[in-house]
Formats: sequence, C-alpha cells, structure tokens
Amino acid sequence: MAINNTESSLKKPERINFLGIPVDVLGMQETIKYIDDCILLRHRINHVVINAGKIVSMQTDKQLFESVVNCDLINADGQSIVWAARFLGKYLPERVAGADLMQHLIKLAHDKGYKCFFFGAREDVVKKVVDIYTEKYTPTVIAGYRNGYYTKEEEPQIARQIAESGAQLLFVAITSPKKEIFLDQYKDQFEDVYFTMGVGGTFDVIAGVTKRAPQWMQKIGMEWFYRLVQEPRRMWRRYLIGNTKFIWYILKEKINFQ
Repeated sequence: MAINNTESSLKKPERINFLGIPVDVLGMQETIKYIDDCILLRHRINHVVINAGKIVSMQTDKQLFESVVNCDLINADGQSIVWAARFLGKYLPERVAGADLMQHLIKLAHDKGYKCFFFGAREDVVKKVVDIYTEKYTPTVIAGYRNGYYTKEEEPQIARQIAESGAQLLFVAITSPKKEIFLDQYKDQFEDVYFTMGVGGTFDVIAGVTKRAPQWMQKIGMEWFYRLVQEPRRMWRRYLIGNTKFIWYILKEKINFQ
C-alpha cells in the first residue's frame, strides 16, 4: 500500500451548520473517496452519522453533543436531515446511511488491503458478521472483533486490543451515546486506526437478526416507521416523541431566521 505522508492533497469537505451541528456536504461516493484518501495519507478521522433521534438527544445531552461535533467527518444518515436542511435553505446532496457506508468501506478494505476491527453487539452476532465477511471476501480483511458487553473498567483494555490489532478501520456497533463517547474518549490511542465509525445496530442487520426497511421506504424517509413496527414497545418513544420534537426544532429554527 503506497503511502503519502503529506496532507497537502487532502481537501476538507464543505460543511453546513444544522441546528448548531456541523454536517459535511458529501454524498456516498464522495464520502468513500474522502475516507480512502485519509487512510492513504495516514490522516486519522473519527466519523459519525446524525439522524433526527440523535439531533433531539444532542439538545439535552452535552457529552453526546461534544462527542458528535468533535468528529472529523459528519454525515446525514437520516433522510429527514436532508429534507430539513433544504427547508432551512441549506444544501445536502443525499443521505449517507451508516449501514450502507459500512458495507462499501468493507469492500474498499478488501480492494485496498486494509483491515477492519468489529466491536459491539452480542458475541454470536459479531461473530456471525465476521464469518460473513470472511466468506464474502477473505480472512485478511479481519483484524479482530469483540462483543459490546463490558464494564467501564474494561474499556482501557478493549481500547488496547483495538489499537494493537493492526486495523485501519474500526466499526463500533453500540447504542448512542455510548459509542460516540467511547470513540471520542479513546481516539488518541488508535494511532494506526485511521478511520473509526459508530454503526449502531448495523451488525444485527448484517447477521440477519433484524431487517432494514425496503428501498422504497428508505427513499421516502419512512425507515423509522419500519423499525417502529418491528419493535413498537422499544421504539415508540424514540420515534413518535422524538420525531415530534425534531419537527418543532426545525420550525423554531425557520421562524427565528426568517
């Protein structure tokens, strides 16, 4: 793998300010290219995606807010973010769904000879994810894995395991705000891990534990409703109350800046 140690050719993406949160103006392919360039240049970046639910949580959770805005690359995961930005007179080209981005990046790792570490979910789930990618590509794409059940006291040891694994990419499948806080707290230890990303429940999707909404529902911004139908008792508050708050924040922002 050819390495260029200079960063002169790395141009940072344009950003918009969305409710006080910076969001990069990038589509999927532009995001993948930027990440690839960063790895080639050994330029470490911490990536995060935002959706309506996370936006709402960030209004009252200061630690989550700081963990997100401190990230080097911030994509709009939810279609609602893209539409709301345009409603506020700002432009985002498309949603960059974290689940789709992870799939593209693992193929990139295979093509470019990078290694990936998978951290999170139940032991059987993360092991299934590793087995799937080992079979789909080769074992060389896997640097290591670790389930997402641990105590606070175990965090430093987990961070060392990741740092010493030889991975260039790290995917963390832990719920918010735990994953954002973990990545923000330990990012300086991952000197040779050039890309870190929180992927939420994506491991469960890859392993077949849960299903994503059909493409047509994703395109019209109704993926949240599909998840609500799948897990109503767990998701009703997050989506019904959370989405109402999100709409209120957007309307208030529109009124304040007219």
